[in-house]
Amino acid sequence: MSKQYYIYIMTNKLNSVLYTGVTGDLEKRAYEHKLKLIEGFTKKYHIYKLVYYEVFDDIDNAIAREKQIKAGSIQKKMDLIVSMNPAWKDLSREL
Repeated sequence: MSKQYYIYIMTNKLNSVLYTGVTGDLEKRAYEHKLKLIEGFTKKYHIYKLVYYEVFDDIDNAIAREKQIKAGSIQKKMDLIVSMNPAWKDLSREL
């Protein structure tokens, strides 16, 4: 069984702040953000809602994609989210 890696975008209640990350355990990572167990940006800006993710079999590809998304504009990130999740619902409930 091969390991899977995820890039993800999370936001706050008002969808006004976006956070992009990479992880090997998306369910656990989303849970950690929701409960504010991680110090820093996501805790400060109340990031708790998973609104987008992609799955990879290779960590290098996942990291490269994370960098690509982070380098893009806010509009490009919003377009990605809408392409997968037009209602901006919390996808962590479906993991």
